[in-house]
Amino acid sequence: MNLPNKITLTRICMIPLFILFFYLEIPALKGYNYLIAAIVFVLAASTDALDGHIARSRNLVTNMGKFLDPIADKVLVSTALILLLTRGWIFEVSFFGGWGIVFAGVCVAVILARELIVSGFRLLAVERGIVLAADKLGKIKTVLQDASIALLLATMPFAGGAVGAGFAAAGVVLFALAGIATVVSGVNYIVKNRQVLGG
Repeated sequence: MNLPNKITLTRICMIPLFILFFYLEIPALKGYNYLIAAIVFVLAASTDALDGHIARSRNLVTNMGKFLDPIADKVLVSTALILLLTRGWIFEVSFFGGWGIVFAGVCVAVILARELIVSGFRLLAVERGIVLAADKLGKIKTVLQDASIALLLATMPFAGGAVGAGFAAAGVVLFALAGIATVVSGVNYIVKNRQVLGG
């Protein structure tokens, strides 16, 4: 197993650690478990760019890497989104109020649906022998998702104050932008590669 694949596996192994700190609500941490979870998430998410760069620059691209890398990304983000829904109050300290959890639920459903649809689309492309390249909109979508998740997590220990509420609102705005980018990138990806659906 080469270095990029080891880094990808490390990202997968960090997911249980991320979950542990997210739910590790003990008095000694005083809510800072969410901040630690945010750090773990950022470190895990950053390995995505690292393993890809190493694989391409050193000519270490493998079938295992092509298989593991997108799975690691999707599991990490999906886990974070689901965990955030279990602490829906972070969406309610912003301008959405009681509708925050409804807004968050819709965004999460849209993001997860897009990932499932695009994954199925890619499987169909492989079956037809068509190679689909990643596009810039997909990368923008990923950056917005990761940034919004990290900001919301890091804000959670401070959400009770005015400054914390302001950062939470910024996180919610990023989250909304991530939802919009998810839809736009998904539609663009399918339209751009519509030959996959031909016949």
